Amino acid sequence: MMKKTGGAPYGGLNRGSAPLRRFPLRLGIMNFCYGARSRLATFAAAALLICASGYPAYCTKGPVKGTEKVYEIKTVLAAPYSGVITPAAAEFLNNAIDKASSESFDLLVIQLDTPGGLDVSMRDIIKKILASKVPVAVYVSPQGARAASAGVFIAMASGIVAMAPGTNIGAAHPVMLGSMPSIGGEKDGKKKDPMEDKILNDASAYIKSITQKTKRNVDWAIKAVAKSDSISAEEALKAGVTDVIATGMDDFFVKINGLELAGFGKIKVERPEVRTVSQTRRQRFLAAITDPNVAMILMSLGAAGLFIELYNPGLILPGVVGAVALVLGFYSFQTLSANFAGVVLILLGFVFFIAEIKVLSYGLLTVGGVISVILGALMLFSRPSLGGLSVSMHILGSTLIALVAVVAFLAWIVIKAQMRAVVTGIESLAGKKGLAKEALRPKGTVLVEGELWEAESVSGDIPAGAEVTVASVHGFRIKVRAA
Repeated sequence: MMKKTGGAPYGGLNRGSAPLRRFPLRLGIMNFCYGARSRLATFAAAALLICASGYPAYCTKGPVKGTEKVYEIKTVLAAPYSGVITPAAAEFLNNAIDKASSESFDLLVIQLDTPGGLDVSMRDIIKKILASKVPVAVYVSPQGARAASAGVFIAMASGIVAMAPGTNIGAAHPVMLGSMPSIGGEKDGKKKDPMEDKILNDASAYIKSITQKTKRNVDWAIKAVAKSDSISAEEALKAGVTDVIATGMDDFFVKINGLELAGFGKIKVERPEVRTVSQTRRQRFLAAITDPNVAMILMSLGAAGLFIELYNPGLILPGVVGAVALVLGFYSFQTLSANFAGVVLILLGFVFFIAEIKVLSYGLLTVGGVISVILGALMLFSRPSLGGLSVSMHILGSTLIALVAVVAFLAWIVIKAQMRAVVTGIESLAGKKGLAKEALRPKGTVLVEGELWEAESVSGDIPAGAEVTVASVHGFRIKVRAA
């Protein structure tokens, strides 16, 4: 039987025992746990109230499942460009991209129609597109337009590609200016130029990297470069080369509404405000003269102006026009990275043409000038191009014909002037009539043009008073014959 000792109420567990000493600690722990549970319940209730009040972002970790990023387009900048991709074109399109970024446009649309252009200018545009903070769309328009050669690269680098009905895209095989590309490998047993292979491989790798970044049809893009493949708008849509086919800008906005734009989200566009940026007069002028055919015409016009000025000094206008045309031609060749040797050959040909006016070479200098200009034109460009830039043989031929015609006309004038009869001085007495003042046996004195001259007969004795004709003049003595 248990004894009650000291009035301890817990059956022998008095205050001095060890279990009793631990009891207050256990009671404190129980009170703390109860308070913690109360605070947690309070926090949970507050969280439920926040979620119910329309702030789901505070209730979950990370984005809510089922939501998507929407990119709303309210302002659009349109940049129409039709022509060859040259430094002037690169300046215009790059300025348009800068304008779209600086003025906070939601989208830049490049309305493109190009046969191709310079590789360097094309790469400048692509680097600007890929670095743009504003999405860039390429719209191949209007109907009947094309995005060939360099245009293919620019389109593949853009975030959105659209094409108008009746347009085409492709044929991006790189060529050397002034030469024809050899497509499809070796033909007729001829091996391809190693430099051409190098340029082709570089272009293929470049378009592959671009299309991989923009998630487009890589196989077709490489085929367009290696095999010059070109497809219509409908074929491009099926092949994943273009995103939409649109008949105009309004239809373009309708078609792209709801498209997923990489890096920006799902497009939402309804009747946006559209502003158009156009080329400046300076850019249009530079685009016009940075054409190889225009450059050749400018050089020829400059040479013709100098020919005329040198033949007849003091006319001023031909010399001024010729000098300005030559400077513009040199600028065009420099912009197009012309071969220095080709320019020198063309200038040498012009020097031959000028010499033909001063030196009687029976046409040999003219022939040499024609050959020199032709060789210079063929050697003029040695840098890769992506179509659209070349010296037309028709332009070259017509230019040379015009130059030869100018030289021939000036040479004819010079020869005619040299063969014209002398009308002043002693030499002008040849062929004039006179009177024998005394008998010529065979020498004597004759009266010609009111002056007495010592004369010698070349037709035997001539009696005094007979009429004579001056045959030739030798110093201050003339030879005459009976009239």
